[in-house]
Amino acid sequence: MKKNKFSNSILFISLLLIAGFFMGWLVFHGSPNEHKHEASTVEKKSEIWTCSMHPQIRKEGPGQCPICGMDLIPLTQEAEQLDPNAISMTEDAAKIAEVETSMVSTKELVKEVRLYGKIEADERLLKTLPAHLAGRIDELKVNFTGEEVHSGQIIARIYSPELVPAQQELIEAVKMGDLSILAAARNKLKEWKLTDTQIQEIEKSGEVKTRFDVVSTVSGIVMTRKVNMGDYVQIGSPLYEIADLHRVWVLFDGYESDLAWIHKGNHLTFSVRSIPGKEFQGTVSFIDP
Repeated sequence: MKKNKFSNSILFISLLLIAGFFMGWLVFHGSPNEHKHEASTVEKKSEIWTCSMHPQIRKEGPGQCPICGMDLIPLTQEAEQLDPNAISMTEDAAKIAEVETSMVSTKELVKEVRLYGKIEADERLLKTLPAHLAGRIDELKVNFTGEEVHSGQIIARIYSPELVPAQQELIEAVKMGDLSILAAARNKLKEWKLTDTQIQEIEKSGEVKTRFDVVSTVSGIVMTRKVNMGDYVQIGSPLYEIADLHRVWVLFDGYESDLAWIHKGNHLTFSVRSIPGKEFQGTVSFIDP
């Protein structure tokens, strides 16, 4: 009886050992297959080729990128783990693409905008010389645009018989010696913009004049000549446009894409073709709406 129990114990222990060896065999012999499967998966993944400049390109074999023509490179597991919107480049590829990086910081955005324009007269300094007498242009002292004119300079001569009665009144007032009538006659001629010198000449000579000098009241450069010899003009008819060019405007043409970067008060540095090698400074004072 004891012998049977001992035999049964040995049998039980043997079965346990066999079961243990079998379980161990399953555990340690099953993992190599899994490793082989994983390795084959990695190998299959490494067989995908991509472009370092265009990572969206994926091919199953080597070749050239259809976009830039660069040789494709194997897609590594590390590259697959990148964000789909991220771009991975080698150091050489980054140099070829001229990629620049900087630390993220908070600062004012600055952009250099290149514009082309032209220099024009300041509209606030542009004056029109009108005719203060009605009559015929007998002579032009200033004949072309670009000519410089000074205040007090004779620029034209007008034949105007309309001033004959007013001059006769002045001559009679001088003869009478009445100061009030004389002052009234002088003021009447001054309304036609005759100068004190012209009025004094009439008083001294005692002769009626029919041709009168047109005197410039401003200084500057003639921008436009409005009349020719022999033209008949009325009071207020424009004769010349004269501009003071000591201060000018620089008008730049901005593209629509640049308008967001241009603001009133922005600093400007510009050059002029007629003065090579010299730079001028200024600020944006007006933006045409």
